[in-house]
Amino acid sequence: QVQLVESGGGLVQAGTSLRLSCAASGRTFSSASMAWFRQPPGKEREWVGTIAWNGGSTYYTDSVQGRFIISRDNAKNTLYLRMSSLKPDDTAVYYCAADSLHRMGISTQDYDYWGQGTQVTVSS
Repeated sequence: QVQLVESGGGLVQAGTSLRLSCAASGRTFSSASMAWFRQPPGKEREWVGTIAWNGGSTYYTDSVQGRFIISRDNAKNTLYLRMSSLKPDDTAVYYCAADSLHRMGISTQDYDYWGQGTQVTVSS
């Protein structure tokens, strides 16, 4: 079992940066693939990016490639999402998710555990 708690969201201006954190508890974090998803207002939850259990591989959706970086610190049981050059279209509730089966997928169905989300609002 993994419990996930996101933090770091807030209201920021376009062009600035923000770092989200996802604190995990439970034994399986260090062996789980992790992902960030987001849900814009009135839209479905969408995949942002995924990181392998050891941080060796990362993948991103095209709209954030080059602007967002996912990292993890397994010693601290924490996942991060560094967001730069933020745009109003990045406004969403951001969720972290864990996949104990290492599928490295982009679907919500590929992830077993979810946090409660943190709101990011980017003003123009």
